[in-house]
Amino acid sequence: MRLLPRTQAASATRTSSAASAVQPSGDGRLHPKFLVRRLFLLGLLGALAITPAAAQVGPPTQTGLLISVAQLAGRLDDSNLVVIQIDRDPASFTAGHIPGSRFLPLGSIVVERNGVPNELPPLAQLDSALESVGVSTDSRIVIYGDPLAAGRLFLTLDYLGFGGQASLLDGGLPAWRTAGLPVVDTATVVSPGRLDPRVQAGILIEAPELARRLGDPNLVLLDARPPAEYSGEVAGEGVPRAGHIPGARGFFWRTALTSTEPAFLKDAAVLRKLLARAGLAPGRNVVTYCRTGVQASYLYFVARFLGYSPRMYDGSFLEWSRMAELPVER
Repeated sequence: MRLLPRTQAASATRTSSAASAVQPSGDGRLHPKFLVRRLFLLGLLGALAITPAAAQVGPPTQTGLLISVAQLAGRLDDSNLVVIQIDRDPASFTAGHIPGSRFLPLGSIVVERNGVPNELPPLAQLDSALESVGVSTDSRIVIYGDPLAAGRLFLTLDYLGFGGQASLLDGGLPAWRTAGLPVVDTATVVSPGRLDPRVQAGILIEAPELARRLGDPNLVLLDARPPAEYSGEVAGEGVPRAGHIPGARGFFWRTALTSTEPAFLKDAAVLRKLLARAGLAPGRNVVTYCRTGVQASYLYFVARFLGYSPRMYDGSFLEWSRMAELPVER
């Protein structure tokens, strides 16, 4: 018998062991070692099969902040539900609204301050306005109406500590009508609510703090105005210096909605891709602004929907451009 050198013998032993591990035993059953390996590979392949082709980048989507017309239709009898239509003019409400909904004028939750319109009013005014349409501390709130007004109401509720209890109606009243759901033209008798605010002042940022943070690589500053205003081609009503805050990226608020009517919020994955182009990424701080804070409120909602913790500059570019010591970029 020919003897193998020790290294060759060891190699042959390993080869023989490996072969026995992958071969069926005499009774046709798999060798235990092969069975373990096979189970491991099957588990790995299974994990790969259920992993999305493109993993979500960023925090979890807050799906509860958006409600479909079908979902709302099934909940109208909920005694804790407060459905609010918010607009500048009540004409659309009197022409037909979702049964049980209440009208809230946009003017009741904004004021002019230092020549800048659409600012948050004193807490007592917000309390009074929301309680008048039946909002209480434990209410579940659904908002519809003009998208910008709806976004502003969401920001207001978030400021008061109730954003997690509020949802925007996807597609608004047009989607409700398109679905063939009923509308009424008679107002609902409303019992006043009782609100105990938990003010979240940190969601707002003022000009001095924002000015100090210009150039911060962790800051994503999003300008929600139309492109012509962002570029400075058009100044915008009352704006003395055209352009934008240095470092800001333009993201017109309407970009977040579909172009068809009813206008729905775009899919979360699409929104993430669009906003990633504007610099939004996990771990970065998001601040939105516009001309007077209304368009920025809608973009604030979009960022919240995507799971971020944004802040909003309420004075926005109208205030910023009036402060000569602050820089403007074109």
